[in-house]
Amino acid sequence: MPHTPLIATLVAGLGLAFILGTLANRLRLSPLVGYLLAGVLIGPFTPGFVADQALARQLAELGVILLMFGIGLHFSLHDLLSVRTIAVPGAFGQMALVTSLGFIVTQAIGWPIGAGLVFGLALSVASTVVVLRALQEKRQLETDGGRIAVGWLVVEDVAMILALVLLPAFADVLGGTANRAEPENSGMLTFFEPHTISGALGLTLAKLAAFFALMAIVGRRVIPAILHYVAHTGSRELFRLAVLAIALGVAFGAAELFGVSFALGAFFAGMILAESQLSQRAAQETLPLRDAFAVLFFVSVGMLFNPMILVEQPLLVAATFLIIVIGNAAAASAIAVMFGYSLPIAVTLGLSLAQIGEFSFILAGLGVELNLLPETGRDLVLAGAILSILINPLLFAGLDRLMPRLENRAPVRTEEEGRIDITPKLTTTSLTDHAILVGYGRVGRLVAETLQNAGQPYLIVEERQVVADQLRAGGVDVISGNAAQPGLLEAANVNSAKWLISAIPNPFESGNFIEHARATNPKLEIIARAHSDAEVEYLKRLGANLIIMGEKEIARSISEHILSNINAPDTTTPSDSESRLTSE
Repeated sequence: MPHTPLIATLVAGLGLAFILGTLANRLRLSPLVGYLLAGVLIGPFTPGFVADQALARQLAELGVILLMFGIGLHFSLHDLLSVRTIAVPGAFGQMALVTSLGFIVTQAIGWPIGAGLVFGLALSVASTVVVLRALQEKRQLETDGGRIAVGWLVVEDVAMILALVLLPAFADVLGGTANRAEPENSGMLTFFEPHTISGALGLTLAKLAAFFALMAIVGRRVIPAILHYVAHTGSRELFRLAVLAIALGVAFGAAELFGVSFALGAFFAGMILAESQLSQRAAQETLPLRDAFAVLFFVSVGMLFNPMILVEQPLLVAATFLIIVIGNAAAASAIAVMFGYSLPIAVTLGLSLAQIGEFSFILAGLGVELNLLPETGRDLVLAGAILSILINPLLFAGLDRLMPRLENRAPVRTEEEGRIDITPKLTTTSLTDHAILVGYGRVGRLVAETLQNAGQPYLIVEERQVVADQLRAGGVDVISGNAAQPGLLEAANVNSAKWLISAIPNPFESGNFIEHARATNPKLEIIARAHSDAEVEYLKRLGANLIIMGEKEIARSISEHILSNINAPDTTTPSDSESRLTSE
């Protein structure tokens, strides 16, 4: 039986990515290095098996969609609006500066003006996947720098959508070939035709506005309602299917109907769902598929890379690499400092944006199709993307060493300056002998009620800003953020706390802050959740005193009820027994 290209691409891509990713991890390198090299080995520029590039890119899009949907689940509309004062002017300013650098290099080697603009613009747009993976691995997604980076990426995505729409309209002017028919009508009506410059811009802006309005008005009602209905069916399989259908369906519909990128559509779907109480469960259900298909994104990038460009054009490759890494990092950091943000936030933002990815490939490909960019330019963009993605984890590793020095500098943005202060230092709570409850989902809510009824002082650590604001408005002590981020447990006064209770469903994420809490306060009573014996042992090694495994507790409660009724007088009716079981 012959193997289909789809199966062969999946097996070769994931199999080689696993082998080389494990080897890279063994050598203390980022697994991303292994994923990229796997793509190079199964690409058309190296001998041996060649995977289907078109299929690989489509599979990679699934990873981008699920990744952006997951990020949206932890990012509220409030978070997005809170960074608009820096994300909008900052993103456009950084793109303009880096585009200028790329344009200057191309003019020095004699490329046409159109080629220089396309090349420079392609170097100015960061890879959404790389940024989010890096921030997640470093537990910085919920920090101020992480929120600004996500908002910055959203603005860049919108800017690139406009650029991709307008580039064919400007192709003739820039010296390329537009390959489009001239409008038959004339006069005022041509303004609304998409094949005119003004018409293309107007139609694109109208589509974007319609998409945002639909998601804000209809999506906020329909998407949570669908998931709540499915959740009440009690079928985990249907719930998982509903989450995937919503993520993929909204992303595809946004692209087909409104011209919005898959990534942006999925992000807004997740952000709308973040206001639902089921957001944490939705994130947990999509995690395995998200990670698997995100790996295929890096494999597909590696497949595009022609290693010969490093030999044929070493100086241009070096210049491209420096513009991407140093140019983007310096421009973003300088803009953030100019807007009054602290050095830690500015540097984190700069390093996050110091690479390029998916939109750069699309723009470079369109430039070649329109005869604006030579094929050498596309190869340079791909080489620069590969090298910048490889170096990005090393830059973040260096940031870890620099961060203690940078954090000594206080932020300078203030309310008195008339701007939103989103970078305050964490204020240490005055509570002592208290319980620190991490996570306010279904389990955390019940634990909080127990602590409240018992009169035990407690503090909640919650990632979702909307939930944190609601708790704060209700008079509950709450700290917004990820418990693993630097300084947060100190702000929760873990030194003087009596209990640390991890109510989040991911035990490996809990392990990050449990280990730190145990080292900080050896007398602390630490309680956590787990789903398997291996996870129980893992959390015990890190210092947890009590680990609750859901399945065992359910079995124990059922067993205790059965044993309590064995040989006992039958004094209850079936309805009484059923009622008691339900209440328990």
